[in-house]
Amino acid sequence: MAQRLTEGPVGQQLVKLTLPMVWGIFALITFNLVDTYFVGQLGTAQLAAMSFTFPVVMTLGNLAFGLGIGTSSVIARAIGEGDMRRVQRFTTNSLTLALTAVVLFVAVGLFTIEPLFRALGAGPEVMPYIHEYMRIWYFGMVFLVVPMVGNSAIRAAGNTLTPSIIMTLSAGTNILLDPLLITGAWGFPRLELQGAALATVIARAIALVASLLILRFQEKLLSSQIPDLKETLWCWRDILTVGLPAAAASMISPISVGVITSFLAVYGASTVAGFGIASRLESLALIAIIATSSSIGPFVGQNWGAQRLDRVQLALRQSYLFCVGWGLLMLITLAFSSPFLTSLFNPDPAVVAVAARYLWLVPFSYGAIGIIQVSSAALNAMGKPLPSIVMTGIHMFGLYIPLAYLGSQVAGPTGIFTAAMVSNLLVGIGAFVWMRRLCQQSADSQPVT
Repeated sequence: MAQRLTEGPVGQQLVKLTLPMVWGIFALITFNLVDTYFVGQLGTAQLAAMSFTFPVVMTLGNLAFGLGIGTSSVIARAIGEGDMRRVQRFTTNSLTLALTAVVLFVAVGLFTIEPLFRALGAGPEVMPYIHEYMRIWYFGMVFLVVPMVGNSAIRAAGNTLTPSIIMTLSAGTNILLDPLLITGAWGFPRLELQGAALATVIARAIALVASLLILRFQEKLLSSQIPDLKETLWCWRDILTVGLPAAAASMISPISVGVITSFLAVYGASTVAGFGIASRLESLALIAIIATSSSIGPFVGQNWGAQRLDRVQLALRQSYLFCVGWGLLMLITLAFSSPFLTSLFNPDPAVVAVAARYLWLVPFSYGAIGIIQVSSAALNAMGKPLPSIVMTGIHMFGLYIPLAYLGSQVAGPTGIFTAAMVSNLLVGIGAFVWMRRLCQQSADSQPVT
């Protein structure tokens, strides 16, 4: 295994890392949109139920994402330092850590479906559908967490193509199964929301098998020796030093979305459904930004470990410029297409109006969202997760939720969406200034050679 990212043109390497991730993330977001489309055909209540599950699913998904960030950070820095035996130990023990986390969260999740979703504002008309979906989804959580952590380990080695292929395979399977299991096409049983959850579980199981095979036989990142308890615990400690704050920071956003969903629930199921569609379309619009933030982690990690701070600074500047440019492009695109796109998922005029309103306002801050995500990924890759969680906490709890509450009192859903735009812009500016100072301080303290 070579230090693949510490030499060569920075911009070219970032493009090579990002392009495969764009496709992989596009595939995953596409299957979410396909899920939303078929569920939307079942009715507004079912679509609202899936919208209520979105923040919970994203919270637990971001737990896995945080563990993956911790794994990627320690592995990338170990590669940069040239310690290959340590790389294998970290990779192997990251998977055992992921399995342990799954057992704990599934046990808690299955017993808290009713009180949790009632707290989010779900009413009796959607609660049966939520039960149908989440009971299956929780049991399949192992297929979400383990491959996500495994793919993070593969990306830490500078290989973003293989994880993208795995993501595409999983998403393609989900898209194929959706009409079969949700609507009962071609003689399959019509399972509706249960079918949507089951399709996701089967697709993730395929990703699990593929990622384990790649880790073992292609990248050779898995150790063939059974680690002792002491070694396992110190590996877990190092991974969790970055992973827990990263997971907490990642979980803040969907938790906040849950709070926002409860604000919107006051205005009825159509408002929640419109917000759910807009959130999924937003994920599609932010593909390139998400891919850039996913790619910056391995690059920064390896170069930080190798003390190539000049390359880190250049990579951040180029990534910020790209995010701002992409944000402007998506702003223009969604300004003209949001009503049409929304109506494809649900023709209810009330649902379309809410989603279109969101997609008129929030895209003004997409460039700032990119700066926030790239900065957070870079901080975690450097092994500095606390600034990332502080930034995310200020973003959501210090600005977004309070402003959204005030906005809802003044202007209803429009006030909530305006609060999202304003909080994104303020934190994006702060993240840019913070990262410039951090990089400069690190460069000034580096010994002269």
